[in-house]
Amino acid sequence: MQMQPGPDPQTPHQETPQERADRNLVELLQELRVVQTGVQIVFAFLLGLAFTSRFPQLNDFQVGTYVVTLLLTVVASAVLATPVALHRALFHRGAKPRIVALSARLTEVGLVALALALNGAVLLLMDVVLGLADAIAITCITTALFAGLWFFLPWTMRRQR
Repeated sequence: MQMQPGPDPQTPHQETPQERADRNLVELLQELRVVQTGVQIVFAFLLGLAFTSRFPQLNDFQVGTYVVTLLLTVVASAVLATPVALHRALFHRGAKPRIVALSARLTEVGLVALALALNGAVLLLMDVVLGLADAIAITCITTALFAGLWFFLPWTMRRQR
């Protein structure tokens, strides 16, 4: 099977601003569906963790890490769901380009909150399993991974265009 080449990235799409807003919103909402699943998994894990028999044995740092991580997960969930609420409330008012612009910003904020929450979960678990020094080292690596893949890579690709 021969693959057809995609459109030339240097050539703009032949679409109206409204069609572009429609397409961008559909793409953004699809991306958010994928990310929201990850947020829900982390949130469920954290909720269950508080009810385990070992939770009362956590030290103050670990409990603080837990609370901050849980709240970051709630923030990520709220911020990443806001584009859906915006669309639902405003789509019939001709505000789709504004919805897309604001939703793109909210998604960036939500991804930061999600990356922090995921790294908080890594810090907490690694602290319990390996100790604080190893937990900090591992969390620095996972934080760098998220920063590189989610923020630095897209930033460098935008600069190259």
